[in-house]
Amino acid sequence: MNRPAPSTSSPAAARRLLSAAAVCLGAAVATASCTAAPPAAPADASGQAAPTPPWDWSEAQVRSAVDAVRAGRDLNPASWPNGARVAVLLSFDVDNETVQGLRDGTVSVGPLSQGEYGHRVALPRVLRLLEQEGVPATFFFPAWSLKLAPEQATMVKRSGMHEIAVHGWIHERNSELDGPTERRLLEQAVAAVEEIAGERPVGYRAPSWNFSPNTLSIVRDMGFLYESSLMADDRPYELMADGVATGVVELPVEWILDDAPLYNPRGDAYSPPRDVMQVWIDEFDKAWEERTLFLLTMHPHISGHRSRIVALQGLIDHIQAKGGAWFGTHEAAARWVREQAGM
Repeated sequence: MNRPAPSTSSPAAARRLLSAAAVCLGAAVATASCTAAPPAAPADASGQAAPTPPWDWSEAQVRSAVDAVRAGRDLNPASWPNGARVAVLLSFDVDNETVQGLRDGTVSVGPLSQGEYGHRVALPRVLRLLEQEGVPATFFFPAWSLKLAPEQATMVKRSGMHEIAVHGWIHERNSELDGPTERRLLEQAVAAVEEIAGERPVGYRAPSWNFSPNTLSIVRDMGFLYESSLMADDRPYELMADGVATGVVELPVEWILDDAPLYNPRGDAYSPPRDVMQVWIDEFDKAWEERTLFLLTMHPHISGHRSRIVALQGLIDHIQAKGGAWFGTHEAAARWVREQAGM
């Protein structure tokens, strides 16, 4: 990009150029070349230099932004446990009251009652279906969801099939937090979940499916086996940090495979449960054909309603009738792909 030469019509401008020339002259001894620095970005109203707009970023800036967290090698195995051709991972984010006002401090009785429905009615209904069908699942809890109704841990663990993982402290928007605060909240969350559930969670799902600049380093430092918030593939993959493999397994999510945007009765994207079931059946059938992964994210306070549990039942019936599917927890899937990849 060609820029016009800075004006020398003022004494101040002339002094700046002379200063730059002096720096160049000194550096030339070592480098034999020098380029004057471009003019500083204009200051904003607060006196701070305005950020460079992205269309003027250097190649290094663009690559740095993109490479901070990136998809690495494909970890999809040649086959899944028991020779299955497709893995089916059902997950439930048990958000309850945390997303009904607590995380924002906008506490109102009506929305909180919708969250309370999650542990009073919906979670038991979901568990009855899964246990009736012999299907394991992973339940991601914000710590405060579990603290408000600790009996949920007993319900989830009763069958011995399911996994409890962590989904933040109070469903905070982790991508908007500074590093020390984000780390403190996740450490608190893991400790609380471990105390209530009786075992330390090995899986993490970011509360709003997004990372801050610090999230991956925190996840690595805390020793999580896997992460499940990102969307770079349909298959499991290894996370990269600034171009370096991390050893962290990513079990990717996708908004198509999430009940929240599709079952939004007060929004503009509501779909009838049987229509949603067909979307998920089509997604599964393609995963079956490609021999990869079908990972579905639901929320008890959303999918645990009566008409929607019928849709989940229909999906499970379809998967079981098709055959060749392995139902597993996220932990079991992550351990399998790590073993198959020699990690």
